[in-house]
This record gives sequence, C-alpha cells and structure tokens, in this order.
Amino acid sequence: MNIPKTSFPRIVIIGGGFAGISIAKGLKNKEVQVVLLDKHNYHTFQPLLYQVSTGGLEPDSIAYPIRKVIKGYNNFFFRLANVEEIRTEENTIVTNIGALEYDYLVIATGSETNYYGNREIEINSMAMKTIPQSLNLRSLILENFEQALLTDQYHERDALMNFVIVGAGPTGVELAGALAEIKKGILPKDYPDLDTRRVQIHLIQSGDRILKEMSEKASQKAEDFLEGLGVQIWKNTRVTGYDGKTVTTDTDVDFETATLVWAAGVKGVEIKGLNAKDLLVGGSRIPVDEFNKVIGHNNIFAVGDVACMQTEDTPKGHPMMAQPAMQQGKNLGENLVRLLENKPLEPFVYKDKGSMATIGRNKAVVDMKNIRFQGVFAWFVWMFVHLFFLIGFRNRMVVFVNWVYNYVRFDREARLIIRPFNRNYSAFKD
Repeated sequence: MNIPKTSFPRIVIIGGGFAGISIAKGLKNKEVQVVLLDKHNYHTFQPLLYQVSTGGLEPDSIAYPIRKVIKGYNNFFFRLANVEEIRTEENTIVTNIGALEYDYLVIATGSETNYYGNREIEINSMAMKTIPQSLNLRSLILENFEQALLTDQYHERDALMNFVIVGAGPTGVELAGALAEIKKGILPKDYPDLDTRRVQIHLIQSGDRILKEMSEKASQKAEDFLEGLGVQIWKNTRVTGYDGKTVTTDTDVDFETATLVWAAGVKGVEIKGLNAKDLLVGGSRIPVDEFNKVIGHNNIFAVGDVACMQTEDTPKGHPMMAQPAMQQGKNLGENLVRLLENKPLEPFVYKDKGSMATIGRNKAVVDMKNIRFQGVFAWFVWMFVHLFFLIGFRNRMVVFVNWVYNYVRFDREARLIIRPFNRNYSAFKD
C-alpha cells in the first residue's frame, strides 16, 4: 500500500461513511498514523439517495471526496481498497491492493441490503443503498416509460408503469412519496401520449403500520399523506418472491411489475475473519461493549450500522441510522486519543435526537423527544436538518438550489438515462 513506517501507533479505519468520517475528524493532527480505507473514493449522504433515484438530485450533490475531508490532516492516508480479510492474530488486514499491519483497527463498514436469504428477490429486485444502485434505479424507471410507449398491449404497459416498494420504513415511504409526485406533476408533461393516470405505486409492509420506529401518530399521518397522493398501502403483507415479472405474497394478492424496489431491511457488511457465527448477532452485526470494543478483542473496534451494542435499553443494539453512527464515531475518536494517553475511556451514551421522514411537497412527519409535529413545518425542519448534515458548502448550496427550483417549477430535471440499465422486457410480452 506504500504506507510509510512510523513510530506513531497506526489506526486503520475501514469505511468512509458517517462513522468513519466522524472518527477521522476526532483524530485530526493527533500523534497517530491513520489509514482510512474504502472501496469508493467518496462519502455518500445516504438519506438522500432516493432523490437521486427519482431525478431530484444529481449524485455528485450528495457525494463528497474522502481525500478532501482529510485534506490538511497530518499523518493521514487514504487508500481505495476492498478489505477481504482480518487476521486478528497477526494484527493484519488483507485487501485487494495488499496487506497492512495495524495497532488499532476500527470496523465501520456500514450496512447493505438484507434479502433474508431470498435469492430470487436479490437477483431481480432493485436496491438503493449506494449511488450506483440509485442511478440504476433512475435509469430503469425512465426506461420503463420509454418501453411503455412502444407497446399496444395494455397488460404489458400497466406492468411497466406499476411500481412496487417493499418495506415501509423511511426509505420506502420517501421513495413512494417521490414517485407519487412524479406521477402527478412530471409524467403527464413528459409523456403526453401515455395515459399516466394508470401508473400505480404500491407500498408493501409486513407489519401492521408504516414507519413502525416512529410514533403511531406519525405513522398514521404519513399513511394519510401517501394515500392522498394515490399510493396504495398493503399492510400485514409479506413478499415471498419476484421472478422479474410477478411479485408473489403470502396473501391472495400478487402484482405484475417491471420494478420491485427492495427496502425491507439492512444488515451489517461482513468481513472474513470477523464473521464467525458465534460472534455475529442479528442482522450480521458485531457485538461490542460500551466503548465500541469488539467482544473478545482488545484492539479492534466496531461502530455504526455494523456494530451492535446490547444494553438493557437497547437489547437489539442502536438503530441502524446516521445519528448513532456519527455519535459513536465521535465518541470512539475521543476514546482512541484517551487510550493512547492512558486515560480512562468514556462509555458511549446515545442521545436520541428524534426521527423524521418526508412524504413529498409540504408533507413530512417529525418525532422529537418531547414534541411531535407533521405537515409543512415538519417539512421545513426535515430540509434544514438534511442540509446541515451534508458535507461541504458546495453540496449544501447545490441541494438547496435544486430543492428551491424543484419546488417553484414542480420539476425534477435530473431525469436522465446516463447509463442504460438494459433490462430484458421479453417476459412482459407473454
């Protein structure tokens, strides 16, 4: 890797997500050598990926170069690499560009889509956890409408204009709302020779309510908002399969669609060497103590979505969201400095700052510790919070200007097929 030898302790951070970046900031200009590894050279602001998928934002507005984050940090090194194995006995990691020894290792690999072992759904559905996946989904959505213009078969056209979203958490709810607004304000103008009134958006939830992690009031209000936009919500329905054409469920309702978006769950990204069955807990997460130290290891830590800190208050670990990741990263960055200075470590205490989700134009729900509100004001709060946590002044300005433009013009100008998804549509002609 061409990392210079040093007399300073070497800290290796795997992952440049919310947690990894927070740790790096805490180690800025300290007497350590930090090596940050990621398979992408940019940090992704994942809460806005759905807007890339629906043409509201270009991908570069929610991505930020990792090298720019650590610019000016003394003794910091970034390498574009995919970590393949952790050899704990040798204090070494193995990557696709070589091996590297560490004094302290931090695993901040984040999460990936969880298909719960259903290989058919994994192959045929669309995920939305990375920028490339979001661009694929954007291309597929637009290609489906282009293909719908080319057929005179009603069943085929309906399947191409039918969207099924599985999972009614914030990602599924926000995507459904965005698609509903596209149906209402953009498709009639872009495709005047299509009867876009036939576009259907289905949101499927296995439980008895959407946004189950939020309050019942927020859940009900979000459901009212979505139904007002024409989204069909199917609760207590579990998807069992999707062959690329037909979505099957555990009820008597099936769906013919060319687009199934899987937003039903995530799991930690595993790395060989720390993926033993006796170590991982639910969701492929690594159990850690109150200092984010991996159970059974003295110099390996895990933070963010991949870490599971089980306490009486959090028997299943903290939520796999940005806020816990950033807070754990900040705490661990400070603790690593304390560790090197032979000072006692501070246990991590999660400060729940609330949850929120937007359902479209002037519609959002916000749950804070002592207050809950919905509607226009919640929508403005949602926008402010997301702008605040974006990295980089340019990204904030670009996103803000795009939002203002989209709001005033009721438009989404990033509906571009930059790289075709090239789906095989032959099955829909049967």
